[in-house]
Amino acid sequence: MLVFRKAKMDDVENLHRLINSYAEKGLMLPRSRSMIYECLREFTVVEDDGEFLGTGGLHIIWEDLAEIRALALVESATRRGIGRQLVAKLLEEARSLGIPRVFALTYQKEFFEKCGFRLIDKEQMPHKVWKECINCPKFPNCDEHAMMIEVFAAGGEN
Repeated sequence: MLVFRKAKMDDVENLHRLINSYAEKGLMLPRSRSMIYECLREFTVVEDDGEFLGTGGLHIIWEDLAEIRALALVESATRRGIGRQLVAKLLEEARSLGIPRVFALTYQKEFFEKCGFRLIDKEQMPHKVWKECINCPKFPNCDEHAMMIEVFAAGGEN
């Protein structure tokens, strides 16, 4: 049975190993253990009967904007709808916090489109979104897609 829960200290090594395995393939930014500890409350973990399957983070940028980042599943959990369920949980969290818009920077454009996101021009994003980009080996020639979803209209809920 799948369980989605907030990450705990015991999850740090699994998060670090999984996220950095994708970073080694050039599919996401690497994360240090220190960064994972500092941002642990952002992460949601998915498990199946106690087995770690993956994670994703909801990073708050500003009062009206958050980012889904470090979304990763172990290989055996891919193509089973688990990633879409995890995104839905993160969007539910954004909604409960009153954040109307959520974006992702991704190479998985089709996946995020299936989750309801739409492609946007990166130039539309506020400058504060790019603060971590300086650490990316592809900076300043980012080839990720910027994707956005409206969780609800600003000032109100759906």
